[in-house]
Amino acid sequence: MKTPIRCAGPSRRQVMRFGSVALASTALGPISAHKARGADRTANDPAVIFVWLPGGPPHQDTFDMKPDAPLEYRGAYSPIQTNVPGISICEHLPKLAKCADKYALIRSVAHKFADHGGGHKRFLTGRDPKEPTGFVNDTPMVASMAAEVLKSKKAAVPNYVCGVDGGRQNIDTFSFGSAYLGPQSHPFFVVGDPSDKKFEIKNLSLLPGTEAKLDDRLSLLKKFDGPLHGPDLHGRAAGMTAARDRALDLITTSTARQAFDLNAESPKVRERYGLHRYGQRALLARRLVEAGSSWVTMVMENATPPGEQMVKNHTYNWDSHAVNCHIFDDTKYKLGFLDQAISALIEDLYARGLNKRVLLVVTGEFGRTPKVEYSTGSQTGVTQPGRDHWPQAQSILVSGACNTGIVVGSTTAKAEVPKDRPLTPNDLWATVFKHLDIDHNTTSFLDGTGRPMPMLPYGDPIGELV
Repeated sequence: MKTPIRCAGPSRRQVMRFGSVALASTALGPISAHKARGADRTANDPAVIFVWLPGGPPHQDTFDMKPDAPLEYRGAYSPIQTNVPGISICEHLPKLAKCADKYALIRSVAHKFADHGGGHKRFLTGRDPKEPTGFVNDTPMVASMAAEVLKSKKAAVPNYVCGVDGGRQNIDTFSFGSAYLGPQSHPFFVVGDPSDKKFEIKNLSLLPGTEAKLDDRLSLLKKFDGPLHGPDLHGRAAGMTAARDRALDLITTSTARQAFDLNAESPKVRERYGLHRYGQRALLARRLVEAGSSWVTMVMENATPPGEQMVKNHTYNWDSHAVNCHIFDDTKYKLGFLDQAISALIEDLYARGLNKRVLLVVTGEFGRTPKVEYSTGSQTGVTQPGRDHWPQAQSILVSGACNTGIVVGSTTAKAEVPKDRPLTPNDLWATVFKHLDIDHNTTSFLDGTGRPMPMLPYGDPIGELV
């Protein structure tokens, strides 16, 4: 997955010209009937944990198995019964099978964009992208829209956080861009493998001896702040102000350092989540929403534990073409880590009472082709099985603050297309916005030309879940 190159940021002259100019953010802020419940976040405020599985996990090999389909469709795995009668999932998800009463499965979401770039943009923005390829958004990612609406909510940790592997923190790697909202609605990136003993989040405290100088430096900076000369349509000035304010909040309080410190958890808890990047990202997500974050995205791609080499004939993310990997070997490997991490997260949310205010969503941008295809593996040189991109159907796990122990929708006998209750990504996001107490029907943003753009062009909350 090639990461697009971003244009250069603001120049030193622009920084001097704009200063903090907080007024720029109001020009691009939401036009909304949303009613904020106060400037400070409370223990009852809703939050979202979004687990992103880029590449597209196979729905028929995870949560929508078709054991009665011909072999070339059903694949190599068998279903197992969960603790909810009538609901079965993949045999390689035994821990999730034991807590199915605490999550719901959506099996009938579909769209029309089969390229990774187009699929990311379509799924994550709620709109058909202008270009079916590439990862640069025309319109904001849903998390950025939520962050912009909820930006008045203040907590000791960033409202919007995203955890990714090293080198994957470009805002356009996964179509996480905020488009016309500007960089002030970008996430705070947590980069690297949190299960690595050398993992650290830098710059969460002041350097020794600089505390006394901070007030003087802030006072000097304010002298450069002045009225905006011309419209800040790209939100750069507002983005600089937001980044500066966020940095000050982080380095001047201890709460953020504590929330990001996984060593504060007992070894037993860390081991339950799994001492690998999937597990420790899931644990970090729980700690951040508990500390006050409104939206935490955790990207789960490469599952390789620290100190180990990626297994041969496996692929970095969930893009399981036969040319990339042996799909059944690769998926089985990844599911072991995912099963441990997500089941632990779900059980922990419930044990701590966070399920009452935290909504967990686990998904990729699309599913995989119903029929197994065979190609020569680029790593092995031998013929092996795989599945290609398939936006016509996919499965999504939702847990926490929703109705659980249910399945919403179904697909046809070979997992090809929705059979009943057809849904789109927009219906998922309408559900998420409703959970966040955001009325997406009456909330819009000004785009780069000054036109009001609604959060979603269409979409309704999924009634079975709310």
